[in-house]
Amino acid sequence: MPVAVLSAMAEENASLVHQMVDVQRTEIGKRVYHEGCLWGVDVVVVFSHWGKVAAASTASVLINRFNVSEIIFTGVAGAIDHTLNVGDVVIASDLYQHDMDARPLIARHEIPLLGVSAMPSDTSRRKPLMDAANTFVKTQLAHELPAEIVTEFSLQQPFVTTAAIASGDQFISSTQQVVDLRERLPDVVCVEMEGGAVAQVCTEFNIPFSIIRTISDAANEQAGIDFPRFVKEAAQLYSMGIVRNLFTQNTL
Repeated sequence: MPVAVLSAMAEENASLVHQMVDVQRTEIGKRVYHEGCLWGVDVVVVFSHWGKVAAASTASVLINRFNVSEIIFTGVAGAIDHTLNVGDVVIASDLYQHDMDARPLIARHEIPLLGVSAMPSDTSRRKPLMDAANTFVKTQLAHELPAEIVTEFSLQQPFVTTAAIASGDQFISSTQQVVDLRERLPDVVCVEMEGGAVAQVCTEFNIPFSIIRTISDAANEQAGIDFPRFVKEAAQLYSMGIVRNLFTQNTL
């Protein structure tokens, strides 16, 4: 049973596919699923595209068509915790969907069918992912990123943590949105657009999942400027480095 590596960005997907061997391509639902071997691990690598529906659709195909044993999702996120900076890494502990609101029928953020708001990631995978991410940011990042990019984004001492992440079909780019999210979901440290959907599908099918997010912006009025350049110059190297370390440290 292969491991699925699901990417939120085309750049991340392309960098991982480039490292694969014995690749077989299958197109389903306008997505290309790459089956093969990645650093000694049988994998299916695919670019989900943006948003919760796209991520849920891709995760469902991975589970039901490719019979994957687990899903590892990589991507970027906007920080809503002021202690996080661009280049820090968050390994998800729990996933929320911050735009789920069926009040007064059920509580805000509660997922119908599951009856919960927070969906926990695979606990057995968190420490290996923390170790893989720490190895990358502390010993490899400076050698793999150009010095000018390290300086531009102040990536000299990135931080790795495990914390809650929230997903929603919107790009958070205002201080007021951040204040609102922090009030509603105080344990959430960053926001993105896919992880909560992957968590829901995996929970429904009883498939272990992990979400790795690299902070690309502060989810404020500057986000639209910081996000594209960080994704282009650095995000794919983070994803590739962390996944490589996870696969080669013999924890799968």
